[in-house]
Order: sequence, then structure tokens, then C-alpha cells
Amino acid sequence: MIRWLVNALDDRLGSSTFLRHALRKAFPDHWSFMLGELAAYCFIFIVATGTYLAFFFHPSDVPVIYHGPIRSLDGRSMTEGYASVLQLSYGPAIGLVIRQAHHWCADVFVAAVVVHMGRIFFTGAFRRPRELNWVIGLTMLLLVMLDGFTGYSLPGDNLSGGGLRIANSIALSIPLIGSWLAYLLFGGTFPTHDVTSRLFPIHVLFLPVAIGALLGLHVAILWHQKHTQFPGKGKTERNVVGSPLFPHYALKSLALMLSTFGVLLLMGGLIEINPVWEYGPYDPWTLASPAQPDWYIGWLEGALRVAPRWALRFPGHTIGAPFWPAVFMPAVLFGLLYLWPVIEQFFTRDDAEHELLQFPWQNPARMAFGVGILTYMALLLGAGSDDVQARIWQIDVQEIAWGYRIAIVTLPFIAALFAWLICRELQRRHAEDKPNRVLLIRSQDGGFEEERVSTP
Repeated sequence: MIRWLVNALDDRLGSSTFLRHALRKAFPDHWSFMLGELAAYCFIFIVATGTYLAFFFHPSDVPVIYHGPIRSLDGRSMTEGYASVLQLSYGPAIGLVIRQAHHWCADVFVAAVVVHMGRIFFTGAFRRPRELNWVIGLTMLLLVMLDGFTGYSLPGDNLSGGGLRIANSIALSIPLIGSWLAYLLFGGTFPTHDVTSRLFPIHVLFLPVAIGALLGLHVAILWHQKHTQFPGKGKTERNVVGSPLFPHYALKSLALMLSTFGVLLLMGGLIEINPVWEYGPYDPWTLASPAQPDWYIGWLEGALRVAPRWALRFPGHTIGAPFWPAVFMPAVLFGLLYLWPVIEQFFTRDDAEHELLQFPWQNPARMAFGVGILTYMALLLGAGSDDVQARIWQIDVQEIAWGYRIAIVTLPFIAALFAWLICRELQRRHAEDKPNRVLLIRSQDGGFEEERVSTP
């Protein structure tokens, strides 16, 4: 039957040549190359579970009186969307598992993209001819974070409402277009009755379609350009050493996909996340503490908490304080990351095409920059939970905030310096440990002379 189907398809499409070439395509065996596939499988899982949730969620801010199994909320006024989330969590037998697995998948999805991009950055896989895929990857990271934010902002609980109020303030702080942007997103002065109905199509339609399109383009470019690989025996700039797509790599990839789905479902069933029934419906006059967003937005929360309250005032216009930590700083940071392939090429004068990766220690400047950025982001993420730390350690929250302010302007540079020194030391030791090889050079009298040279 399979042979008949393949032959019938080939007779009509002439696909045998393409399939034969595709099934023999080599994939490197190093585990880090599976990080991108992990992100792709998270995308598949999040679309599948999100489709299930869409059948039960009502994207409406119309107020209703809740009467359901959660006694602490019985008789409370809330939005229809929030009530549908409560019903979803305690109604269908598997509703809460799917909702929590969907939320966990969002966190894992962003983590997989971040770690994958880190591997690309530190090994120099973004170098020519792969600059376009680097830009596509960074854009997908931004879209995934935005999709995650719009997702956990949908329920209309007190926590998500507080996050949306912050987002509204950030939008209003943008010069010239801020008020128009806030009106476009929220339909007027926040809170309005149009928030959920506008976020819902962005979350379930526009952003997933954009992510899927970029993912397809990313894979198509990767397929055309072939994989990079780490240096090693038999590996050159002109070949790829690894397992063929079928059956070896396909079986490994299938096992990773099923394992990813299984772990996410276990997390959804066993580990609680975002218990919206504990937060209650959104009330503009109150905000629960502790209140932190998911980790991939936590660094932005930390930036807002520790940034100076600077506001520039001009005749007839003011640039609000949230603009600098929430708009200007991320724009500069991601701008540097977008331009990094050009920046590195400018300073190294290296415009050759590269199929072999570098080990991180082989480029101390890149390693120092990356470590400094990661340290900076980690400190901002920690600052985003300063109220929790103040409660745990019984320290005034302002003292913790000042500690983070001092650390943010010092520790990234110290970490970058240590990373640079470690790379230089590893380069020195590697040069000393290299074995020498002997070259036989023909002498003028017709004999041969030995010359010892270091292996590259």
C-alpha cells in the first residue's frame, strides 16, 4: 500500500528525486541542534491546546454575576471572559489540565527560543550567509513574548488587569503616537469593555500566523543553506557530517516531540500555574501582592521598578517615565542584537561564508558581550520580584531596589570582563596543548627536510 501510494504520487508529481534527496539530508548529531526543534514542537503544542481552549473561552468584557463551584467568588461581578475561564477550569474533565499545560508551554516555548538563540550567538552561527535567519529568529522571539503576554492578559483577573494597566501606561508614554496606540489597543481610557475582544484575535490569529510564517521561512532557509556543525574529524566548510533524515534523525525528532508533549501534559496536570480564581476579578482600585508576570516579561517589570523616574517635558508634550525602561532600553538592546552580525563583521573584517561553528572561547569579545547582556537581563528579572524578596528577607523594598540599581550598572561589566579573561586563558592553554605535525619539504638537493608546524 505504501509503495503504491509513493509510486502514484511520483507518477503525478515527479517527486521521487526530491524525496530521495530530502531523506538522505544529513543532520548534525550534537544535542544542541535539537533546541530549535524543541521550540517548534512547543509551537505545535501551544496551537493545539489553544484551539481546544478557544471553544470554551468567551472573549467578552460584558459584566455578569458569577454562580459556580468556586464559593469565594459566588455572587461577585466579573467579566464574561473571566467567568468562562473559571468554568473552563472546573467544568470539562480535562479543562484545567489543558489550560495549565498551555500556559506552561508558553513559558517553555520562550525558554527554548532563548536558549536556541544563545547557542546560535555564542557559536557564531549567525555569520554569513545566515544573517537573515538571525533576524528572523530575533523577530520570532519578540512575537512569542508578545503572544504570551496577550495570552495571560485575556482572563480578566486582577493580576492580568494590573499587567494591562502597566501596558497602557507604557503605550501612553511613547512620544507622538502613544495616545493613538493606546486607543487602538484598548479602545479608549483604560479599562474599557473592548480590551478582551481586541486582544483575543491578536493572540489567537495574527501573532500565531506571523510566528508560523516566520518559522516556515526559517526552516526553508535552513534547508537551503544546510546545517552548520562544530569542528571535528572529517568536518569541513563544504560538508555536513551526521545522521540522515530518515530513519535515524526522524526517529530522534519524533521521540523529542512525543517527550515534549508528554512532559507538558504532566506539568499541566501536576504543577499549578496562574490560579486565576485566587486573584479574583479585576478591580482598578486594588492589586494583589506579590504580582509578577511570567518570566519572559519579568525583566521588563524589573526595569520599570528600578529605573529613575525621569520625565522630559516640552511645551505641549511630555515623555513619561515608563518610556525609558520599557521602550527605549529594549529598543536599544534588541537593536544591538539585530545589528550584531554587521557589528562583528565590521570589527573582525571577516566577510567569508562559514559552515563550521566556533567554540565560545574562540571569540572572547562576543562571549564577553553575551555574558554581559545575560547578566543584565538576569538582574532585571530579579528586580521584578523585589517585593517578594522584601517579604522573604524582611528587608525594606527600597533597599533591595537600590541594591539592584547598583548591581545593574556594575555586575554586567564585571561578568563580561571575567568571561573575556577566561576565554583568553582557554585560548592560551589550547595553543600550548596543540600537537605539532611534521611536514616533509623537498630540499634543493632532491631530498626531504622535516618542518614542525602547529595544527590549526
